[in-house]
Amino acid sequence: MNILVINCGSSSLKFQLINMENNERLAKGNFERIGGMKTTLKLNVGGKKEELVHIARDYDEAISFVLEVLLKPEYNIINSLDEITAVGHRIVHGGEMFSKSVLITEDVIKEIEKCIDLAPLHNPAGVAGIKAAKNALPNVPMVAVFDTAFHQTMPAKAYIYQIPYRYYTSYKIRKYGFHGASHKYVAERVSQIYGRTEDLKIINCHLGQGASICAIKDGKSIDTSMGLTPLAGIPMATRCGDIDPAIIPYVMKKDNLQPEDIEDILNKQSGAWGVSGVSSDYRDIEDGYNMKDPRSILALESQAYKIAQYIGQYIISLGGLDVLTFAGGVGENGIETRERVCKYLEPFGIKMDPELNNVKGKERKISTEDSNVDIYVIPTNEELMIAKETAELVKNLSLIHIW
Repeated sequence: MNILVINCGSSSLKFQLINMENNERLAKGNFERIGGMKTTLKLNVGGKKEELVHIARDYDEAISFVLEVLLKPEYNIINSLDEITAVGHRIVHGGEMFSKSVLITEDVIKEIEKCIDLAPLHNPAGVAGIKAAKNALPNVPMVAVFDTAFHQTMPAKAYIYQIPYRYYTSYKIRKYGFHGASHKYVAERVSQIYGRTEDLKIINCHLGQGASICAIKDGKSIDTSMGLTPLAGIPMATRCGDIDPAIIPYVMKKDNLQPEDIEDILNKQSGAWGVSGVSSDYRDIEDGYNMKDPRSILALESQAYKIAQYIGQYIISLGGLDVLTFAGGVGENGIETRERVCKYLEPFGIKMDPELNNVKGKERKISTEDSNVDIYVIPTNEELMIAKETAELVKNLSLIHIW
C-alpha cells in the first residue's frame, strides 16, 4: 500500500510517497512558488536530491507534474499511478466539525471551506490541493487529516476564551490548537516506549519555525499553546506568540496601520526575528548568541523562559508529569535550546544530562538517572502519521469511486 501525502501551503506543495508495508519513504519533494514566473520542485529520492524547474501556474499543474515525476523510469519510484492506493491531505483547520480524519466527500470539502475564515492562508490551499488531486487521480480515495483534530479532546475550560460567550456561539472563536499530527505521533511513540497509554502524562514541545506545546494525558490532548490561529502561544521564528491584546490597537493608532498590516507584523516580523533583528533562521540567531550579541541573547533566553513557563502550566493541567519530549526541527536539533529550557525546570526535579543532550535528529533519552521526569528527544514524522491515518481509513474500503 503506497500513500501519497500532500501538504499545500499558500504557494507551495510538499509531498511524500510512503510504502506502508515497511513505512519506507519512496520519495519526497517541495514545490515552491506555485503561481509565479518560476517554480521549482526540490526532489529527494533514495537520499539523492535534485532540483527541477517547472512552471506550475496552479495546484492542478503542480500535482500533475509531481505525478509525472513519480512515474519517470530514471527514478524507479512507481511504474503506474495504480500503485498509489490513497492520498492523505494535511488540512490545517477543521473547526469543531472534525475530531478525527475523514474520507473526503463533497460534503467534507464544503465543511473545510466553512473554516476558511479561521485559517484564511491555509484552508483555501488545502481545498485547492484536494480538488487538484481529485482531477489527477479521480478513482483514488482521499483522506483529510486535520491539524486541529487531535486537540478536540480538550475540555471546555481549556479551550474557551474569557470574552463574551456570543463570540463562541456565533463565530466559533475558541482555542483549537495545531501541529496535531506531530503531537499525536510523539504521544504514540512514547506509549510504545513505555508499553502503555493510560496513566501516562506527557508534555510535548514541538519547536520549529512554528512551535507549540501540548499537554497529553492517556494519549489525548488536554491543552495546547496555539489558539484560534497558529499565532498564539510561545514566541516563534517570526510569530509573536501570546501578547497583551491592547498592544494591537495601540500600535495601529501610533503607526496608522490597517488590520492586514498588524497581521503581517505579528505573523511575519515578530518572534525571534523581530527581537534579534538577525534572521528568521534559528541557526543564525544561535550564532549571534554565541558572539554575545545582546538582542540574540534576549530573543533566545526570552523564548526558553516562556517555553518553560508553559511546561510549568501544563504540569498543573496534567496533575504531574512523566515524560517531557522535544520534537520539530529546533526541538530535535537545538541542543542549546533544550538546555536553556530545562535549566528553568530544575526546581521541579527535571534534570537534563548535558552529555546525553549532545544529540541532533536522533531519538534519545536525555535526562539524568535521578530526574523526576524522563526527557526525550523524539524526531517527529507528521507525514507518516498522516499516511497511517489515511491507510487506516481506506484499508477496508471496497468502493472505488467515493466522490
